[in-house]
This record gives sequence, structure tokens and C-alpha cells, in this order.
Amino acid sequence: MNIALIANDSKKELMVAFCIAYKGILQSHNLIATGTTGSTIMEQTGLNINMCAPGLLGEQQIAARVAYNEIDLVIFLRDPIGPKSHEPDITLLLQHCDTNNIPFATNVATAEMLIKSLDRGDLAWRELINPSY
Repeated sequence: MNIALIANDSKKELMVAFCIAYKGILQSHNLIATGTTGSTIMEQTGLNINMCAPGLLGEQQIAARVAYNEIDLVIFLRDPIGPKSHEPDITLLLQHCDTNNIPFATNVATAEMLIKSLDRGDLAWRELINPSY
């Protein structure tokens, strides 16, 4: 499965901790991340990450892949406090996920539920939609 990983600056450490906790599951999937998040995860976990551009451009690149149904799961650990200048881009990413039935987690609790579901095989239906595995 293709899993996108995005984290706001204040959530990068939490994303790394999440990836360390679930490395055994994540390492058997194709991981895509925004530049800074991806390089931080790779340095601290050894996971192989396909990186997009950092920041807003990387989020837009992932959103485009979601729009083409090339991503199966999105984990976007975002800082919910305060407005973000790129909030419309986050909304667009969420809209693309909803359009293509792509699970989308915005906090570690939901991310954990999705990763455990992935490990159990509950998301295998995505392979029927995206048979390029």
C-alpha cells in the first residue's frame, strides 16, 4: 500500500515516535512523505521514504497523487491550534481523500487505528481499487 506521511513542525517528533512504534508494519509498505518530515523519519527510523518537496509544495504533490488515487492511506499529524495560511490546501487534500475513499488520519489516535487495521488486512479492499501492487 502507498502511505503518505505529513506532519506540521510541532508534530514531527510525534510522527517519528509513531513510525518507530509501527516500523514493523510500515516497512512493508511504500511510504511517501513531504521533504522535511520524510528526511526526519528516515534519519531516526531507517525506514525507506519516497520524498516529495518540503512544506506546502510537498503537501500539494501528495494531494495530486491522492486526486489520481495513487495513495491508499494518509496520515497528516497537524497542529490544530491556530489558523494556517495553507488551510485551503489541507481542505483540498481532505476533499480528494473523501472523493477516492482514502482513509485520512489527522491525529495519532486515528493513525494508530488505521495502521492496526492495515496490519489486520482490513484495508485490502484498496488493492481492488488500485491493483498496481
